[in-house]
Amino acid sequence: MPRKSLAFDIGGTKIYNAIIDENGKFLSDVEKNSTPSSFEEIKKLFELIISKYENDVDVIAFSTCGAVNNENTGIVGSTGNIAKDYPKMPFLELSSKPVYVENDANCAAWAEHVIGASKGYPNSVMLTLGTGVGGGIIVNNSLLKGKSGAAGEMHFKMSTEHKRRCTCGAWDCFEIYASGRGLKMTAQEISNNPDITTYDVIEGVKSNDAIMTEIYNKWQDDITDGIIGLANIFDPDCFVLSGSLAEFVQADKIEQNVNSQIVTSPTKVLKAAAGNYSGMIGAAILALNKG
Repeated sequence: MPRKSLAFDIGGTKIYNAIIDENGKFLSDVEKNSTPSSFEEIKKLFELIISKYENDVDVIAFSTCGAVNNENTGIVGSTGNIAKDYPKMPFLELSSKPVYVENDANCAAWAEHVIGASKGYPNSVMLTLGTGVGGGIIVNNSLLKGKSGAAGEMHFKMSTEHKRRCTCGAWDCFEIYASGRGLKMTAQEISNNPDITTYDVIEGVKSNDAIMTEIYNKWQDDITDGIIGLANIFDPDCFVLSGSLAEFVQADKIEQNVNSQIVTSPTKVLKAAAGNYSGMIGAAILALNKG
């Protein structure tokens, strides 16, 4: 019998959970709850779900927003998009079963590595293009965690102009150019329209609107520039693009432009293939392999 995990995916607005086996197969339907606004309410929700399922599983696995320590027991620092005290969550006390915690981008990267787009590649970088930009880096078939567990944060400078303040508090990070928020800012700057949305840009590109196409191309160039820097540093076999905006990216074009400029050997730029619940899948596989 395959071993089973009760896996969670915790974000600022939604919390998902499901039972997943060691091969990444779902053994239950995915349940969805809105993320409560307070620490105590989040903790009570965890306890309620765990009490319902823990007797049926071998481990409890959390894919969570926020950097996670190298012991995979808790969160390091603030997350910014969830209850202020959430990083104090006593994960290990939530169940009598083994509990495993990992950053959501790292979990998604691991799912892609084991069953998705980067399967068979020992070295990969995953970029999640959404409201922000998440990152997960795999080196020699192992997650790169860094000294504190916070490796893979995509907050390196793209400019010194002090033009855009990033969510991390610094100026002109990769995230504030490559994310959905960054695309909107680019659109506002080029169109001089403060009310323009990312949806307007995507729809405009489909109808060959010149201004929207210019905006889209600038956004893709910003993503390309970030990948060039990451490729020169990590020399990965491939990059995996995931998240809500990844479907609109021209991966082949970005790959061609990246490989024409990097100083390392050619790399691949791929679309994610592990599905919308890759965070839960990665957390389950990591937890079951460890526990």
